Amino acid sequence: MSGAVPSGFLALPRVDPTLAREVQAGLEEVESLLRSTVESSNPMLTEAASHLISAGGKRFRATLVLLAAQFGDPTVPDLIPAAAVVELTHMATLYHDDVMDEAELRRGEPSANQRWGNNIAILTGDYVFAKASELLADLGSEAVRLQAATFGRLVQGQILETSGPPEGTDPLDHYLQVISDKTASLIASSAEFGGMFGKVDPETVGTLTRASDALGMAFQISDDLLDVASETADSGKTPGTDLREGVLTLPMFYALRSTAPEDERLRSLLGRPLGDEEAEEALALLRRHPAMAEAEATLEGWAELARKELATLPQGPARGAFEALCAYVVRRSG
Repeated sequence: MSGAVPSGFLALPRVDPTLAREVQAGLEEVESLLRSTVESSNPMLTEAASHLISAGGKRFRATLVLLAAQFGDPTVPDLIPAAAVVELTHMATLYHDDVMDEAELRRGEPSANQRWGNNIAILTGDYVFAKASELLADLGSEAVRLQAATFGRLVQGQILETSGPPEGTDPLDHYLQVISDKTASLIASSAEFGGMFGKVDPETVGTLTRASDALGMAFQISDDLLDVASETADSGKTPGTDLREGVLTLPMFYALRSTAPEDERLRSLLGRPLGDEEAEEALALLRRHPAMAEAEATLEGWAELARKELATLPQGPARGAFEALCAYVVRRSG
């Protein structure tokens, strides 16, 4: 296995070894295509566009493309560019997200905006999306239509997050809509791409898409829990980043519901920017609050919804791998 190809998929237990090797081989092709696609005649642009590729990542979305195709024909050549398209789309949004969030780290490395400044980071995100569109143009109108609809949801989710909940809207419902648009939509589309190009029957494609949508919701909630629960920056960003920025996530919404006098201090710290000292205090209070267990139960609920969809599919290595991904998403939050 090449060390240059990060893959959380292959680290999962109880995955069929033959299937794991097939997906790994596909990921190696995807990785090579990612690197060649962002090359430019301008050395700085090539370096900036390769920044997130070189920083690694689990290639979770590309894995879903390749895995969904296992329910049909996983040898179709178009699967590799389709998997590269979803990864490049994801990366393009990360360049923009880091500018908007004023992030300092991405995947454990200095973010592009820290290294080159906001203008270059924004333009690099645009360039990466343009290169994804070039690959997409050769995949047919149906793929273009799916990508356009998905990108629209990604932008809508970012706008919803930036603008905040409108008056009269439940902030928790608003949060769930944001992560549905910003995270789950592309994860669901990854499975749909895999089914589309893998010539999987439409009913199974629908099942995989719904399962992956629920998996995407779980994936983002687990990220939000990791931001609170992790003790180090192993996750690629400083623990408590959301707290420092005043961003409310699921465990915080649950904590804010409490009317207990002993939670008054925690409630006063949530939803506003914090300095390092207050952020550490908020982290300590939130980590031992029952809201964490409640959020973990919600995470498990989304994973279970994905499992219920998958349970309607025939038993086999591909279904087993999808089920292992559900377990992985829950486990990574602990």
